[in-house]
Amino acid sequence: MTHSHRPTSPALQIYRPQLTSVLSITHRLTGVALSVGSLMIVAWLVAGAIGPSAYDGVLVFVRSWFGLVLLAGWTFTIFFHLCNGIRHLFWDTGRGFALRTIYASGWAVVAVSTALTIGCWAAAIFLAWGVE
Repeated sequence: MTHSHRPTSPALQIYRPQLTSVLSITHRLTGVALSVGSLMIVAWLVAGAIGPSAYDGVLVFVRSWFGLVLLAGWTFTIFFHLCNGIRHLFWDTGRGFALRTIYASGWAVVAVSTALTIGCWAAAIFLAWGVE
């Protein structure tokens, strides 16, 4: 018997990423990101309980460009995880397993998540400017 130097299982170098695998991995990553991002909410609440100086310190970070990028990313992860979770609920009922439907619902998750994120931030900016 000769020993082959080929990989024993499919490797990432062999297969091209597909929408289904990318969304599956992303769903898991957004779950982790939501947990980590929740720490920022906890810090904000704890700072509010400690006092005005601590609260102002958190606000300085949140209003920085880095804090806003983190919040925007966290907003997207909320909507992505929600939309993809709804997609999984349909799958739990046995619906949506046709290949065409899987891809259509996958792209819909990406599009709706993006639209909801943009809409949420547009509303926040709209309300922050005090426009009625």
